[in-house]
Amino acid sequence: MFDVITFGSATQDVFLKSKGFIVREEKKVFTKKGICFSLGSKIPVQEIKFLNGGGGMNSAFTFKSQKFNVAYCGVVGDDVPGEEIRRKLIQNKISTDFLFFDSKKPTNYSVVLETANERTILVYKGASELLVEKKIPWSRLKSTKWFYLAPFSGKLVDLWEDILIFAQKNHIKVVTNPGNSQLILPKDRLKKLLNLADVLLLNQEEASLATGLPYNKEKEIFKKLDNWVEGICVMTKGPLGGVVSDGKYLYEYGILKAPKTLDRTGCGDAFGSGFVTGLIRWSSALQKKWGLNQIEYAIQVGSANAVSSIQEFGAQNGLLKKGDDIFKFGKVKIKKRKL
Repeated sequence: MFDVITFGSATQDVFLKSKGFIVREEKKVFTKKGICFSLGSKIPVQEIKFLNGGGGMNSAFTFKSQKFNVAYCGVVGDDVPGEEIRRKLIQNKISTDFLFFDSKKPTNYSVVLETANERTILVYKGASELLVEKKIPWSRLKSTKWFYLAPFSGKLVDLWEDILIFAQKNHIKVVTNPGNSQLILPKDRLKKLLNLADVLLLNQEEASLATGLPYNKEKEIFKKLDNWVEGICVMTKGPLGGVVSDGKYLYEYGILKAPKTLDRTGCGDAFGSGFVTGLIRWSSALQKKWGLNQIEYAIQVGSANAVSSIQEFGAQNGLLKKGDDIFKFGKVKIKKRKL
């Protein structure tokens, strides 16, 4: 029996840092800033790192760091990066029973271009999109306690529905962090699927896309989401913290101050998987000890895991381990109010 099976991408990440990456104002791009370097030139790179990432794999590492019995389910290419991902999962005692190789596409690949204060990620969505219903040995998943669904893209939207329905039929709790391909589904279908989740994880932009409301209309967004989802809704807001709803109360939370920040890649995955760890681990004894209810405790664990992760390079390094002090970076400020 697995405590958690994570679904989603596993990637080869290459980090490049160069003084030749120039940040300049650019009105034509979304953030109004862009990276510029000389066309046709050789750009010296001062630092290069090869690491692994991907939402499914990143979340698996949090759960394993917390000593849960974990499996990762996904597809990689029949190539060197795919074999490296398999090796790393085995090395960290994450089950590869549901890891599949496919020669039709290479393993997912990301190139992270680092500047002084920010990073830009070039993403290739490869073999991960080849996970299909017939690949999965469903009968072996029935005794799992939790499914953690990282963002799915492209044709995986149909598989997302299959997994949610299977989980409901087999009384498996589900956390879903849907990506844009899922959130642009027709609203009736989207509402039906989100209602099958026990925990919904979104950032501000995703919550706005799902509901069709401006991202700053938080109260209206949560009213709509709470009508769609019987479980817990989480909306993260980056450096501003986030908001959690349990259908009765809104919990507005801030951020913890990091002693240092080396790499924010995978910070969202660290918070989401840490938040779920808190939900699983919470008990009345912990409430008596810390004075935190289940949602407040989950926010604290997720926030501490996120801060811990950004102090090392790579989304799978620096994560909290079972037994670590969840208050070592301070206590998150949380405001609780009726929805």
